[in-house]
Amino acid sequence: MNRPEPALLQPRKTPRQARSAATIEAIRQATIQVLLAEGVGRLTTTRVAERAGVSVGTMYQYFPHKQALLFGIVEKQFALMEEAICAASARLMGRDLKTIAEGLATAWLDAKMADIVSSRAIYGVSGEFDLSAHMERAAGLMTEMFDALLASAPDARFADRASTAFMLTALLGGSVRVVMEADPSEQSLARLRRELPRACHAYLQSANLDAAGATPA
Repeated sequence: MNRPEPALLQPRKTPRQARSAATIEAIRQATIQVLLAEGVGRLTTTRVAERAGVSVGTMYQYFPHKQALLFGIVEKQFALMEEAICAASARLMGRDLKTIAEGLATAWLDAKMADIVSSRAIYGVSGEFDLSAHMERAAGLMTEMFDALLASAPDARFADRASTAFMLTALLGGSVRVVMEADPSEQSLARLRRELPRACHAYLQSANLDAAGATPA
């Protein structure tokens, strides 16, 4: 598969006024609606423009082709997830490991499920692009924040805190993706919301025990 480079998918111009920002959001929502209703194979700029209530010419001012439309919703989701994790990390600084694990898992799920339609659509098109740079940046940012969080926890005694932070990042991202792609039903999402905080805490507790000996975290 020939996947376009991210640099070729950026919007032609950046909205600088509230009206332009509203147009971009309408186009983004229309892209998701067409994608879910008809699939990526039938998604066209004309269909999206009609659904968004804008002219094709107006849409081309921002998104020159179908791939740019799809990439726009992927980038938006990355930005929302980073914002949610940054806010949660700041709020949880200095708390105990159980509170950190449960708080991060809840913040991650809240952000993913705030717009469940967008999340499902994005997993369906992410293979269309080379997202390695975006994934590397997001994983690096989360690992760095989690490392700082674990360093601030009064009950933390990790032998390799950086590795623990990395695996916590993988646990959050991987578990949600599996459920979203395999079975995004209400029942599965409810189970994920119950179990993911427990899984994160159990992992941190185990890693902490490896370093601290016999005293649970």
